[in-house]
Amino acid sequence: MFSIFVKIIVIMDRNILHLDLDTFFVSVERLQNSVLNGKPVIVGGTSDRGVVASCSYEARQFGVHSAMPIKMARQLCPQAIFIRGDYDAYSRYSRMVTDILTDKAPVVEKASIDEHYLDLSGMDKYFGCLKWASELRQKVIKETGLPISFGLSVNKTVSKIATGQAKPNGQIKVDTGTEKPFLAPLSIKKIPMIGDKTFIRLRNMGVSKVGTIQQMDIELMHKVLGDNGVTIWNKCNGIDTSPVVPCSERKSISKEETFDKDTIDMQYLKKVITSMVDMLAFDLRKEQKLTACIAVKVRYSDFNTNQMQKKITYTASTTKLTEYALALFEKVYSRRVLIRLVGVKFTDIVPGSEQIDLFNDVATQINLNRAMDSIRMRFGKEIIKKAVIM
Repeated sequence: MFSIFVKIIVIMDRNILHLDLDTFFVSVERLQNSVLNGKPVIVGGTSDRGVVASCSYEARQFGVHSAMPIKMARQLCPQAIFIRGDYDAYSRYSRMVTDILTDKAPVVEKASIDEHYLDLSGMDKYFGCLKWASELRQKVIKETGLPISFGLSVNKTVSKIATGQAKPNGQIKVDTGTEKPFLAPLSIKKIPMIGDKTFIRLRNMGVSKVGTIQQMDIELMHKVLGDNGVTIWNKCNGIDTSPVVPCSERKSISKEETFDKDTIDMQYLKKVITSMVDMLAFDLRKEQKLTACIAVKVRYSDFNTNQMQKKITYTASTTKLTEYALALFEKVYSRRVLIRLVGVKFTDIVPGSEQIDLFNDVATQINLNRAMDSIRMRFGKEIIKKAVIM
């Protein structure tokens, strides 16, 4: 029965490095303005309806954290310096770090704008992975000026948790065979996949430490939390065979629509484009990817075709991508001739976590988008749409 729930694959000499830029947005702002050093800094929407995108360790001491409403952050830390943020600058520095890593490492996965996984398996024989990783970390710090931490272990889960323990601006190596004792004393909140609801459920069972889950029967975890319970049990026991997926910036996704009747109805055309972006952005988030280039295509009734593209900051935000697409449509549609086809295309796609536009989206909009994604994940992406595109 036990073998149904757990699959353990032994991979010899596996070395997985996780690198995370510390308080990334704040660190970039401090590079551009040294007056911010040592002070509580909060980056995010500047109105009370906005949310915190990033905050310094000085601000965290007052209870401020990411995704918190700005209004609450002001109440907790009124002396903080609030900055709207410059996402173009953050993307530029992110690319600098990615370029350094991909130039030196054999396999690099860009997990988000500020974190990467590297597969160093096989390098220990020639270089010594810890020494090599330390030198790479110092290279990033020297060439970008950004603080960065890392965790090194046999898999992605343990390395990511180790990075969290190494912050700020530190490094930790978890030796092979010591994964369970390393994880055991930590809070269950340190385990990826344990969100607020799962945390409350486990706490109601009297579980607060990873070590407790390590001692639990895996079948009980499955009974309580289903397949997620099995995954959580594996992670708590230091088991994770997921591979490091190399960056690939040549993939693309697109949608086109050819109309039954050629049209010049601008309101209708914009709704079609908005709907396309909505679906494509959802596909990005579902696959945990980001795009850095968007293109809009227009084909006229005489079959002449115009296309225009724009390089953008890495994102999967429906709001931002819709703004870019509609702005491109205004530029590419220049002939004032009937249109038979419109299309939207995302290129320069890389693996990465969902990037919410925390500088422009308000908390209610973020919650709405997450709720819509959750419904689509369960029932299909056509099951729900925004009223504006109906």
